[in-house]
Amino acid sequence: MAKTHTIAVAGKGGVGKTTTCGMIIDYLCKQKNGSILVVDADANSNLNEVLGVEVETTLGDIREDMAHAELTNSIPANMTKADYAEYMFADALIEQDDFDMLVMGRTQGKGCYCYVNGVLKTQIDKYAGNYRYMVIDNEAGLEHISRGTLPHVDTMLLISDCSRRGIQAVGRIAEMISQLELKPTEMRLIVNRAPGGKLDPGVAEEIEKYGLDLVGVLPQDETVYAYDCAGKPSSQVPDSTPVKQALAEIMKKLNL
Repeated sequence: MAKTHTIAVAGKGGVGKTTTCGMIIDYLCKQKNGSILVVDADANSNLNEVLGVEVETTLGDIREDMAHAELTNSIPANMTKADYAEYMFADALIEQDDFDMLVMGRTQGKGCYCYVNGVLKTQIDKYAGNYRYMVIDNEAGLEHISRGTLPHVDTMLLISDCSRRGIQAVGRIAEMISQLELKPTEMRLIVNRAPGGKLDPGVAEEIEKYGLDLVGVLPQDETVYAYDCAGKPSSQVPDSTPVKQALAEIMKKLNL
């Protein structure tokens, strides 16, 4: 089996990052090039809604339960801590027809979670190896990647809206990625919600200033807004819409 290709999506809130991530997942599902593990690593994200998936248990819930069980010595006597983790973990994997999904959930409260985070990392590494693609929706701080809970990133996609401030925000994320020495194999920029799919010269100037590598521009698309208002999964807007066509071009450029 080919090595898992990890795609991480990052950007500040409100730029359409999660909707873009959902459309990337939808595109990969339709290509049928291999199995997909989706990881929602942004506690404020609603990736499950964008994809039309119900979530019952998050890894955050399991982490709290495991930490509590360790503290109170209530792990079943016939199980090792690793067995117990695996048993709990199986509950968190949401299996869909086209992909499986893990939701990281909230970060932990007080106390030492070193052991539990270590177990989490071991389990995710083990799971990830069974998939052709792993797609991670991150918060702007990239906490789970920087902590090493999630694996090395092959394709880092920075998502911005078409404003100068949006570009400045992803420029700061790019600087942080460099400072943390995360070293993704490639890092590219997608500009979202551009009127008519065109980049303003001032925004292009800002992209150049931050040394960002633009892979494509997604147009503002009313269909996405209409789906969202109707409570329909926005990742599933028709492939004939301008935003989906532009995304397909970007995915081809990325060889995904």
